[in-house]
Amino acid sequence: MKPYFSSCNIYVGSRSHFVRKMEVYYKQFGGSFKFIWRLWFYMVLNISMINILVRAEKVDSGGFVLYCPCMGRFGNQADHFLGALGFSKGLNRTLVLPPWVEYRYGELRSIQVPFDTYFKVEPFLKYHRVLTMENFMKTVALEIWPPQKRIAFCYTARGDGNGCNAKEGNPFGPFWDTFDVDFVASEFYGPLHYDIYHHDMSTKWNEKYPAHQWSVLAFTGAPASFPVQLENRELHRYMQWSELIWKQAHDFIKQELPTGAFVGIHLRNGIDWVRACEHINYSPNLFAAPQCLGYQNERGIATTEMCLPSKETIVRQLKRVLRNVKGAVAVFVASDSNHMISDLTEAVKRMEVTVHRLEPPNPHVELAILGQSNHFIGNCISSFSAFVKRERDTHGLPSSFWAFPTERVSANANQSHDEL
Repeated sequence: MKPYFSSCNIYVGSRSHFVRKMEVYYKQFGGSFKFIWRLWFYMVLNISMINILVRAEKVDSGGFVLYCPCMGRFGNQADHFLGALGFSKGLNRTLVLPPWVEYRYGELRSIQVPFDTYFKVEPFLKYHRVLTMENFMKTVALEIWPPQKRIAFCYTARGDGNGCNAKEGNPFGPFWDTFDVDFVASEFYGPLHYDIYHHDMSTKWNEKYPAHQWSVLAFTGAPASFPVQLENRELHRYMQWSELIWKQAHDFIKQELPTGAFVGIHLRNGIDWVRACEHINYSPNLFAAPQCLGYQNERGIATTEMCLPSKETIVRQLKRVLRNVKGAVAVFVASDSNHMISDLTEAVKRMEVTVHRLEPPNPHVELAILGQSNHFIGNCISSFSAFVKRERDTHGLPSSFWAFPTERVSANANQSHDEL
């Protein structure tokens, strides 16, 4: 698929033609006022043509998909993003890349961070048409999505009243307010759903909402399932860290970790997670559990130890991995609460291995560091761990999970896990 602004290459690539034309003008008019006038006219003409073609390419006749990434924090939003990318491809609509929604201490309203702060945009163009929300609102929205035509899409009525109430609550209101978007009406799309890989769902969407009548589908939430649908996991290959994040991760590894191999681990143990794990026996597919157990629990059932591993499990499993990683000299720990630095340092000191964390903490940089480790141990239930696992899968790097598979699991089950 041809990326946006590719039409500019027609003009950028014709520099020699431009130079030859200027030489002819200069010889003909000898640097006179006519030469300056012709030069000015020729440049304005080319710039105008570029603007026209860029604008034509940006206004996708196939339509656009917008949505608010309004469920959960980064890990959940990333799962949803992959689903929205697959959904947009299935409908052949340009996906408008939303900012990432973040919640910061002391702030009453969510913070919207532009998509390209954390990830490059260009790699996605190898798969499908995309455009950042900021660029969409600046260059396209007023023409094809003027204020009087802004309709919110939802499966059924939400909140108080009979509409989508797309801006009710946080982060819904702050998200759309960031771009001065208000909705004039609601559209219920049920019983349609987001699984475009089955039931000829793409055709049904396009028949009900043809692009020439509905140029923009603006969803109150992500048009995707959680956890990420199996068919959309492989789309993670297009998520490449921005230069900003990549440099910070690279600098930390080079400057803060000793030279040699290192093991990355994720410890999810904050109070909110402790409370969530209390429900694991009643929610066999809680959060990202399918990455270990399968989408139909075909590889077993979730346990409390998978969700909230004990100190004994963590130490035992970490030591086992360190013995198997040739030249391992360090452990990098990412955590939302207790990094267990002292406990782990004591546990591995005889192995001459040091334990490290990122200060100050930065979850995106931590993810990038974990992605580059020689081996990664994550949490089966956590979508944060799931992000790392998908990234490592795209590069063929080894990963494992706390307390999975269990000691008594069969050899065949181990093989299935390795193929995740």
